[in-house]
Amino acid sequence: LQIFLGALAFSFFAKGFSGSYMKSMSSQIERRFEISSSIVGIIDGSFEIGNLMVMVLVSYLGPRVHRPKVIAVGCLIMSLGAFLSVMPQFLMGRYNYERITVTVDNSSTSVSACSPASSEGHSVTDTTETPSSMKDFGCEKTTNSYLWLFVLMGNLLRGIGEAPVMPLGVSYIDDFSKEENSAFYIGLVRSSGMFGPTLGFLLGSFCASLWVDIGVVDIDAISINPKDTRWVGAWWLGLLICGAVNFIASLPFWFLPYSLPKEGENENLKISHLAIQGDHCKIDPPPQPHIYLSIADFFPALKKLFGNPIFLVYIFLTILQYNSLVGLITYETKFMEQQFNVAVARAIFLIGVILLPITILGMFLGGFLIKKFKLHITEMAKFACITFIVAYLLNLLYFTCSCEVLQVAGLTATYSGLKPLSSSKTSFMASCNAECSCKLDQWDPVCGDNGITYMTACFAGCKSSVGTGKNMVFHNCSCVEGRGHGLGNSSAVLGQCQRESCTKAFPYFLALQTACAFILALGGTPTYMIMFRSVSPDLKSFAVGIETLGGRILGGLPAPIYFGALIDETCLKWGTKNCGGSGSCRVYDTKAFR
Repeated sequence: LQIFLGALAFSFFAKGFSGSYMKSMSSQIERRFEISSSIVGIIDGSFEIGNLMVMVLVSYLGPRVHRPKVIAVGCLIMSLGAFLSVMPQFLMGRYNYERITVTVDNSSTSVSACSPASSEGHSVTDTTETPSSMKDFGCEKTTNSYLWLFVLMGNLLRGIGEAPVMPLGVSYIDDFSKEENSAFYIGLVRSSGMFGPTLGFLLGSFCASLWVDIGVVDIDAISINPKDTRWVGAWWLGLLICGAVNFIASLPFWFLPYSLPKEGENENLKISHLAIQGDHCKIDPPPQPHIYLSIADFFPALKKLFGNPIFLVYIFLTILQYNSLVGLITYETKFMEQQFNVAVARAIFLIGVILLPITILGMFLGGFLIKKFKLHITEMAKFACITFIVAYLLNLLYFTCSCEVLQVAGLTATYSGLKPLSSSKTSFMASCNAECSCKLDQWDPVCGDNGITYMTACFAGCKSSVGTGKNMVFHNCSCVEGRGHGLGNSSAVLGQCQRESCTKAFPYFLALQTACAFILALGGTPTYMIMFRSVSPDLKSFAVGIETLGGRILGGLPAPIYFGALIDETCLKWGTKNCGGSGSCRVYDTKAFR
């Protein structure tokens, strides 16, 4: 039993580890495959679909199968899913981020983004290749656009593999441990599994800060930094690690028996018992303490559960909370990045180090308070109600964490810098860059001295440049100097302008987020107990199943999809793929997003 406990704890760790890693990589996957947030939501939901397909079957067949072996197969399927998700990285070729074409002067040290003659220039990095051959090269791989289906299938497999671990593992412990120990053991296994998500987020943070084609591409030649919205981290690297961890988790289960002697039974008795019965005992499966519902009992049981008003309210609450929490967790890193100018890697790191441990602490503390004060069901309901109301009131404070919208000339600000614009295509051009013949659909932002971001160096009207790679500085920018600053001020550097006030607001946002997470987690345990105390004992496991099913089908599945679609609505500028067509979003209207 001790070996089983250790193995199960590790498999809980492994599934939390890979699950949270996938969550943390959602924005990297969105950019690598150039897809919109709602598709990311669908990829995210495929895990739930896989999980639900098998969950009911597994819970029903529970005692009739060789449980350790089924768990082992589950862990193997999870590792297969992780390896399948990595495939596109090796099929897609390198990641070419959007950047503008510039003409190279004869001196070849200075490049001009604004070329009056024609926009057919040479690429910054590949000065030897002509643009036409570049374009064909990008379009040979149009199949790229559907390679995200690999990630979706991998996620689906991960969901299928995860399904047996919890119900079978928990019932196995319950069957073969002393009654007074079983709750303690199950708590031990679940809490050791809590370290998985934290480490998964830390790994995610590390991978997001490495360039996607690490080891293949010279890092110094890359002109963007991790804060850029075109940056893609090494999302595939962590998946290989997740796959390996899940594979290791499956190994011990292959060597565990179908059944164990019940903990604390007299061993001598067992031996004499074996001697008398001979071979016969090997055929008889042990009696199962679990009562499984037959189909005939199913509908009366369902009717009984849903006739219980407390349980109904509880299910409704669960669905609402699942919706908000899943939506929040999925797009949290994107929100931090867009609102507060934080690199994705740092956002993921902060969630893993601050938010998750605080949530775990809150859950434990909630359980401890129930035990210490021996709370009755009505007192638990009051306690939960108070925590939720406090968390809701705290949530209203998010409206104060405001942050100005990024000033992009021709998008959110006019070239004369007076007032915000109503968006329309023609406003991208102005008299200062009219003769540059810029391409409208490009996004390779530069920051002018005046604190305004221009979509490309061409839109800033820059005629010359100094330096290469990340350190390139553009000079003689006609749109920047026309702003009442003298001629000296007409330079622009690569990357978006930093927004000072946003960076200052970030610690407050984080503190508020942490407080909310803690308070919600505090109320989580009592709420869960209310369900147990309000349902008749023979229906407990059935109630847990229905609750999980409801929360997932109506919460975990749709939330990432409609949150993603709503976030897409606030997009101001979409990226473009090599072959045309819109990619992932580059700039959001931060006010609407918030």
